[in-house]
Amino acid sequence: MGAADKTFRMLPSMRWYGPHDGVSLSSIRQAGVEGIVTALHQYAPGEVWPIEAIRERQERIRAAGMEWVVVESLPVSEAIKQQKGDYKTHLEHYKASLRNLAACGIRVITYNFMPVLDWVRTAIDYQNPDGTRTLRFDRAAFAYFDLYLLQRPGAEADYTPEVRARAKSLAQEIPDAERERLRRSVLQGLPGSDEHFTEAQLLGLLAQYERIPADRLREHLIHFLKEVVPVAREGGQVLAIHPDDPPYPLLGLPRVVSSYPDLKALFEAVPEPENGLCYCTGSLGAGPANDLPAILDAFGDRVHFLHLRNVRHEAEGIFRESEHLDGQVPMEEVVSRILALMQRRNLRLPMRPDHGFLFELEGGSRSYPGYSLIGRLKGLAELRGLEQGLLYQFHKD
Repeated sequence: MGAADKTFRMLPSMRWYGPHDGVSLSSIRQAGVEGIVTALHQYAPGEVWPIEAIRERQERIRAAGMEWVVVESLPVSEAIKQQKGDYKTHLEHYKASLRNLAACGIRVITYNFMPVLDWVRTAIDYQNPDGTRTLRFDRAAFAYFDLYLLQRPGAEADYTPEVRARAKSLAQEIPDAERERLRRSVLQGLPGSDEHFTEAQLLGLLAQYERIPADRLREHLIHFLKEVVPVAREGGQVLAIHPDDPPYPLLGLPRVVSSYPDLKALFEAVPEPENGLCYCTGSLGAGPANDLPAILDAFGDRVHFLHLRNVRHEAEGIFRESEHLDGQVPMEEVVSRILALMQRRNLRLPMRPDHGFLFELEGGSRSYPGYSLIGRLKGLAELRGLEQGLLYQFHKD
């Protein structure tokens, strides 16, 4: 909040993966960041985050001149998503972690309900015309991985004849090095982890969802929320679900947080305000049918965290992450609505410039795909400049 004009601005934040992140806290602070978005990746999904570990991370961030403002993510275990095995124990552990975070004053908790894999791309180092590197998804390349490398049973039914034909061409033409890059990109695993799935492991995980259609997965999500939302309310916390990325089914897995109807169904089933949204313009923007301003207008009171990035659709089934102000997402319109929303709600929303290009200067650096420093710094500077210009025009008018 500005001291003079009482105008609420977005809280500039960045994701930090912890002590093993190749981007240091001091570098992030020098980028003009106030808030850190992080998680305790050393604990597996289903385990309790001890209060001592939370405080240790919190103090490390404070020593660097910032605050831990958002948890991303407190992961939901596969047992909870599938309601199998020790899922009731995992639910109690999740509640315990929420209470421990609340005891440390950490209010915004982000999570996702994507089965097996987090975000998926077919290239994590796609070269732009200017030489920078970005993330890209090509459905035909993904079909090639699915049909010829993974060899998932029944995969043919998920693709059109045109996509299958392109995948077959790739199978005949793709060089060995490119095939391995594709394989590693898809099997990237979970953010914050240097590990990759193997094809055998992935097939085993996929088999667990053969009897879980989208409607049942949605029921499991609603059950999860009905269990944990009361705990969040007691601790003065809010939950922010991250949309599916990409926002459509892959590998035969159900997706239930991909569109306006998905969000509407979720918020009607669990209407408490603590059941909220991480408004990710990149994930939602990867779905050509998603109307980003309309989603913000409809669910703005439930938005607790902002991921601002852009995407460019090259063709049907192909998108790449683009510059933050240049793509299919109408970022000027989106930020204008966010500013109006914050004034009406009388708060600052934490925002991070989600992903960013890898510049030549940082080539070979030890950072996670999309999370090098310079690309995110550039995105943050552009978004703050846009915000300042919109605020100037707002006050002028």
